[in-house]
Amino acid sequence: MKRIRIKNLLTSPVVGEVVEVKGWVRTKREIKNVAFVSLNDGSTINNIQIVIDLNTISAELLRDITTGASIGVTGKLVESQGQGQSVEIQASEVILYGKCDSETYPLQKKGHSMEFLRDIAHLRFRTNTFGAVFRIRHAMAFAIHKYFNDRGFFYLHTPIITGSDCEGAGEMFHVTTMNLNNIPMGENGGIDYSADFFGKETNLTVSGQLEGELGAMALGEIYTFGPTFRAENSNTPRHLAEFWMIEPEMAFWDLNDNMDLAEDFLKYLISYALENCHDDLEFLNKMIDKELLSRLRFVQENSFVRLPYTEAITILEASEWTWEYPVYWGRDLQAEHERFLVETHFRRPVILTDYPKEIKAFYMKQNDDGKTVRAMDVLFPGIGEIIGGSQREESYDKLAARIDELKLPMKDLWWYLDTRRYGTVPHSGFGLGFERLILFMTGMSNIRDVIPFPRTPGKAEF
Repeated sequence: MKRIRIKNLLTSPVVGEVVEVKGWVRTKREIKNVAFVSLNDGSTINNIQIVIDLNTISAELLRDITTGASIGVTGKLVESQGQGQSVEIQASEVILYGKCDSETYPLQKKGHSMEFLRDIAHLRFRTNTFGAVFRIRHAMAFAIHKYFNDRGFFYLHTPIITGSDCEGAGEMFHVTTMNLNNIPMGENGGIDYSADFFGKETNLTVSGQLEGELGAMALGEIYTFGPTFRAENSNTPRHLAEFWMIEPEMAFWDLNDNMDLAEDFLKYLISYALENCHDDLEFLNKMIDKELLSRLRFVQENSFVRLPYTEAITILEASEWTWEYPVYWGRDLQAEHERFLVETHFRRPVILTDYPKEIKAFYMKQNDDGKTVRAMDVLFPGIGEIIGGSQREESYDKLAARIDELKLPMKDLWWYLDTRRYGTVPHSGFGLGFERLILFMTGMSNIRDVIPFPRTPGKAEF
């Protein structure tokens, strides 16, 4: 007999037939001569109830069927006589695959704090909350690939090890094979990287954008979706040292095209989740964030406001709100400012454009005013910035001058400038932090709880 996953069994119940399921025990209770076991196999937030006649099972086997144990069950699927489930399995055979030491198993039937569960990240997948979160994470990853594939984009694998710093912030993890107890030094007193594996200084990437632009200059529309790294010593609920980014790059697209794509993309992902992750979203809406579903529908149903940064500053300065961080032209907005615009002032998602060039990256297209660039940030309720992007500077002279102005190492960017020397075109792109998206999609409050194994300062377990 072939095993049936519990999700499929509950979605299309075959009442009266003998079925086989396998999974992990969530709970067990005994009443008179009957044991009721709640079984979950990870395919759904919902459990299947197993009814075991105690006269058909040995006392030893029954004793080993504890919370966390893994079992296989064969039996007839019948309509349930009790509340809480429509069908249940009357067990005719039970196989114990793995015992679970009930004295030390940390996931007993009670509430656990998120901090506690982070310390046992190797087991937290078995909780209802994290099962729901990571099923949604999977669904969003699949939807991202489907969205771009269906629209003719090509998936480009950009390097994880790189010799360039896309953002120019310098917060990068170094990659080396040198003996750290005997680092070779050059005549100038610096490290002699010629002795290293790649013969030059290399790091873990902070973004696939620059390499993505190279692909777009030949393939038209591409996207990257992979891990990125920031060696930023930050312990906030919004930062990780290792996270995933989705970065489309499109040749012949301007900033308006870019904004259209970002809005359509986000609405598509929300619609996909509402359609395909209903049970998990209902659970999270009930247990984690009671505004989750209404917030998802809010974004899905409303067009995004498009607003220049300068106008946003005027609105913020005119408000009577008390800001923790001061507002003035030339300063980057903080989450409190972004959420005010979305949740209080406009009551809709907002796309801010045309930021001061001094607070944005070197590659963004400069406006004619000489002060601003064709940047865009998409702001969401409850989270603030979820997408950052821009039209890229296609002029070789302007880009080279900006690199020189910021004193960035030209030797590491010659290949990037070549795309402006050989058939340059207007082009645009953006970056969506995958974990930021999953925070929004699940209602979780800490970014460490939407990635399987969070990497943060001082934390690299599992």
